[in-house]
Amino acid sequence: MAVLFAFQVMAAPIVVKNVRMWPAPDHTRVVLDISTPVEHMLFTLTNPDRVVVDLVGAGLDRSQVSLDQADERIARIRSAPKNGSDLRVVFDLTGTFRAKSFLLKPNAGYGHRLVIDLYSDNVAAVPATASLSASQAPQVLRDIVIAIDAGHGGDDPGAVGPSKTREKDVTLAVAKKLKSAVDAERGMRAVLVRTGDYYVGLRKRMQVAREHRADMFVSIHADAFSDPRVHGSSVYILSHNGASSEAARWLAEQENSADLVGGVSLDDKDDLLASVLLDLSQTATLNASTQAGAKVLAQLKQLGKTHKRDVQRAGFVVLKSPDIPSILIETAFISNPDEERRLKDSGHQRELAKSITAGLRGYFEIYAPPGTVLAMREHTITTGDTLSELADRYQIPINLLRTANELPDDQLQVGQVLHIPDSTGS
Repeated sequence: MAVLFAFQVMAAPIVVKNVRMWPAPDHTRVVLDISTPVEHMLFTLTNPDRVVVDLVGAGLDRSQVSLDQADERIARIRSAPKNGSDLRVVFDLTGTFRAKSFLLKPNAGYGHRLVIDLYSDNVAAVPATASLSASQAPQVLRDIVIAIDAGHGGDDPGAVGPSKTREKDVTLAVAKKLKSAVDAERGMRAVLVRTGDYYVGLRKRMQVAREHRADMFVSIHADAFSDPRVHGSSVYILSHNGASSEAARWLAEQENSADLVGGVSLDDKDDLLASVLLDLSQTATLNASTQAGAKVLAQLKQLGKTHKRDVQRAGFVVLKSPDIPSILIETAFISNPDEERRLKDSGHQRELAKSITAGLRGYFEIYAPPGTVLAMREHTITTGDTLSELADRYQIPINLLRTANELPDDQLQVGQVLHIPDSTGS
C-alpha cells in the first residue's frame, strides 16, 4: 500500500508541497502550496460536517507534508489518492461553515497556491447532494460590520494639545465608546482596528477591516492647526486623485491581485478587465463614502460647530480600500484649548460616539447591504417558520413582532407576509 501510494506521488505531474493554516477571528484560511496550477473541485458534506477538495492529477507525500493541523473550525485534515491519478483532501469540521476556494499565482514569497477559506459567518453550507430552490433555502441574516480605526497609537502620539493631551489617547477613548454605541444598535456590530496603545500600519488598518469583511471603515482623529482659535469637526472621504493612485498601485502590485475587490478576485483577470472591475468598485465605494459621510456630518452639526460645511476630500491612506466605504472624522481641533478640554471629557466623547452612530444608522437604513438584518423589512412565511425563530433571526422581541402584525396568536400560515419592525416598533 505504501509503495503504491509513493508511486502515485512520484507519477503525479502536480505535487502538493506544503499545507499551511491561518486562523483568523472570522475565518480559517488553508493554503496548499502546489507545483503548478491544478484543476480542482470543492464541495461540502454533512453528518458529520466536512469539506472535500479533489485535485486532478495531483499527489501528496505524507512523509514530506504534515496534515497534523487543527483549529477551532478544522478538527482534522485527511488525504488519500483518488481514481489512481487524483488527490482527495478532506477537512473534518467542528461545525457548519461556508467554504470557497481559489488559485493564486506565484509572488515574491510563494509559488502557485490553492486557497480554501472557511467562514464563520453563520451562513450554512449547502450539502453537495442537496438542491434547494431560492424559496426553500433558509435565509440567514447578518449584522452590518463597522471597522473603527483609532488614529495613531504607540510611538505615534499624533497631535498634542496645549495641555499635553495626546491625540492617540483621545481617538482610542472615542473609538471604544463608538464601538459600544454601534454594538447597541439592532443589526450592527463594530470591530476595533486597535484596542490598546500600540501602532498599526496605515495599510494594515485597511487590511484589518477587510479581514473582518467590514461594510464601513471609520477612522477617528483629532485635528491640529498652528492657530489655536481654529475649531470644529470635519468629515473626509478619499479624493479622486487618491483613488487613481490606489488603483494604479493595486493593478501594479501582484500581492493585491490575490485579494478581493467588490467580492471579485482580480487574480485570474486580464489587465483590462481587472482595471474595469477596479474602477467600478472604486466608483461605487466613493459614492457610498460620500453618502455616509454626509449623514455623519449632519449629526455632528447638531452636536456643535463643524469646521467645514460639506464633506471634504483628501488622499489619506486609510481611506483607500477600493471596496469598503471609508470616512475619516476629525472630531475637533485638539490644538484649540476649549476643544481639547471637551475631547478629554468622557461625556463629550460619548456624545460624539452617539452622533457618529446616528449618522451611520441613518445611512444604512437607506443603503443596507442585501442579506443583512437592516435590509429585511418583510418576511414571507415558509414551511417550518415559527414566530419565536423569526424573532430570534431578526433580533427583535417576539411581542413586538406580534404587535406589528396584529397577530391574535403564534400560528403562522405558509405564504403569509409579516412586517418586520425595527427595535422601536416602526
